[in-house]
Amino acid sequence: MDRREFIKTASAGAITLGMPSTSFAKKKVEKPSVIKNKLPRWRGFNLLPFFRPISYDGFDPWPIEGMNDYLKWIEDWGFDFVRIPMSYHYYIHHNWYGKNPVTPEEAISFNEEAIEPIEKFVYLAMEHNLHVNLSLHRVPGFCINKECIEEPYDLWTDEAAQQAVCAHWEMWAKRFKDVSAKQLSFDLINEPYTKKADAYRKIVTDCLQAIKRYNPERMVIADSISSAPTSNIVDLDVSQSCRGYNPGKLTHFRNPWAGNIHDKVLPTWTKDDRQKLEKYYQPWVELKNRGIGVHCGECGCYNKTPHDVFLAWMTDVLDILTENDIGWALWNFRGSFGLIDSGRQDVNYKDFHGHKLDKELLKLLQSH
Repeated sequence: MDRREFIKTASAGAITLGMPSTSFAKKKVEKPSVIKNKLPRWRGFNLLPFFRPISYDGFDPWPIEGMNDYLKWIEDWGFDFVRIPMSYHYYIHHNWYGKNPVTPEEAISFNEEAIEPIEKFVYLAMEHNLHVNLSLHRVPGFCINKECIEEPYDLWTDEAAQQAVCAHWEMWAKRFKDVSAKQLSFDLINEPYTKKADAYRKIVTDCLQAIKRYNPERMVIADSISSAPTSNIVDLDVSQSCRGYNPGKLTHFRNPWAGNIHDKVLPTWTKDDRQKLEKYYQPWVELKNRGIGVHCGECGCYNKTPHDVFLAWMTDVLDILTENDIGWALWNFRGSFGLIDSGRQDVNYKDFHGHKLDKELLKLLQSH
């Protein structure tokens, strides 16, 4: 019996056993019905083969050939979603040696040789019955991560940068115009934290028009410009993506790229902390209840947080999201936040096809 059959059988048994045996049985108190999410409740992982340019800073990308195993495991474990954070640097013509700044012309010089493996990977994931979310983690003129490569312009003030972002999404929209919206969605800009809400609305509007021109049914997700939903795009045909990184002192404890490497006090998590978490997600629940799709595009915890604390916190995050019909994607599948090869020192790993599998985390994720 596979997992889906087990759940179906167990659910049927629970319904049968739950029937009152006499007319004197107490009436069951019904919970308020949850308003259905406009987006499917996708559950899965961020995969990072296109996160940086091939030759950037000696970065060794994940070999595409080996990714088939990851996709197979994700499918076999019962998940249905992969988010693919990409740097636009990966697939443009540019000489990365010497960390030369990108020119405006290079920013839209699409490199077919580099685009081809991305395209192959999208179709490969679909063969494993996984919905693919293409996400531009770095766009012309902006990235939430502080890196040493200089951009030719600023996304929030330079119209040329905004047009370049739109050109990238138009390219992807045209390339995948015949792919079903059930199989592929687009996430416009990763964590575009800015105070320039009007500029962001214009970028979202222009990208949306370019994408819908090729496939009117394409699902488009816009990350919020802060930790709360972005109010001035709610009238547009876009869903919004939240994050599972609250509180940051717990999720990024002693994380070097978050600037927390010298944290002294070990994070803890108690039942009382859940109320704060529920309050944090309430605006997102309200947004979903208004008929706007919501998905948690990233969630997870750096490997220096004690494993038991991480699991307790993660349980509450997943409980809150699941109870409100909101899907999620762990950051990441493999790596310091991940399900395999996370490098934690306090985990009883299972040897799994040459990798170190966090069995407890997998069980928790599968239960939601």
